[in-house]
Amino acid sequence: MQTQIESLDNLVAQFTKLPSVGSKTAQRYAYSIINMSEEDVNLFAQSLIDAKKKIHYCKTCGNYTDKDECEICATRDKSIICVVKDPKDISAFEKTREYKGVYHVLHGTLNPLAGIGPDDIHIKELIKRLDGVKEVIVATNPDVDGEVTAAYIAKLIKPLGVKVTRLASGVSMGSDIEYTDEVTLTRALQDRKEI
Repeated sequence: MQTQIESLDNLVAQFTKLPSVGSKTAQRYAYSIINMSEEDVNLFAQSLIDAKKKIHYCKTCGNYTDKDECEICATRDKSIICVVKDPKDISAFEKTREYKGVYHVLHGTLNPLAGIGPDDIHIKELIKRLDGVKEVIVATNPDVDGEVTAAYIAKLIKPLGVKVTRLASGVSMGSDIEYTDEVTLTRALQDRKEI
């Protein structure tokens, strides 16, 4: 959607780089920015720069943080680790207010067809964290890659004497955890089963 105004077109193009933002939505965002006061635009721009500069992965779990170790790793029960695919999955669990343990972010799942093996995601880092751990909850998405990853992790961890569980039904096959509502996710957590 060309407007014949180069700076506006560039702004629209930048917004279309965001997930699920098409050209019409991007254009609405661009016009919203243009209609903001200069002070608000500067605050908006600075918040983007600050977030990009300050936010990084937690050295322990791989979640996003602006400190060395995230607040969850610093304050929660370390005897239970919930393994998730992406940092955004943690937000879904935290909304339930039911889970009191820590997390481990894999930053992906196994997918041999795409060339993603155990060395390409953070499985080794998980194994290093198992000292004193009683249970590992594998909370990868209930799709083929998530199931393969869960089975692989269970195969590695069970011989070490650590209980390995998988989220129970309630999270439908093929869905993404980040879009699952709190009630369904709470039920899935409570009804998890040993693998």
